[in-house]
Amino acid sequence: MKKYDELVRRALCAMKQAYSPYSGFSVGAALLSRSGKIYLGCNIENAAYSPSVCAERVALFKAVSEGEREFEAIAIVGGSSADAKDECPPCGVCRQVMREFCGDDFVILLGKKDGSYRRFTLFGLLPESFSPRQLEKEEAQK
Repeated sequence: MKKYDELVRRALCAMKQAYSPYSGFSVGAALLSRSGKIYLGCNIENAAYSPSVCAERVALFKAVSEGEREFEAIAIVGGSSADAKDECPPCGVCRQVMREFCGDDFVILLGKKDGSYRRFTLFGLLPESFSPRQLEKEEAQK
């Protein structure tokens, strides 16, 4: 799809902004909201390591901080020395953050520098996940 090609291209551009002096592994993400706006993110490392944040969460948090709550797709690219030769799947924490705001059908594109990508759904990468629905069920049972 043309819009997915654009997302991968934008993620590759975002990857160039990554701050990864410790790992040398740069990641870029481009998040498409249901309103049609695209939010970019890159990984940002920290010398203390644990305060580092992934590109996917940067994009999601930027979007949420601007009032977006519904999302359609995200493209993720990454690699050593800013070279996206291979696919870069989201870590478990990022998958869980996606789960907070996205449904089972949310599209995750794992792209490469040549513009190719593979398409997954959030359910495909995070089946049987804990979501806000579990908390709603708990509240309803009280």
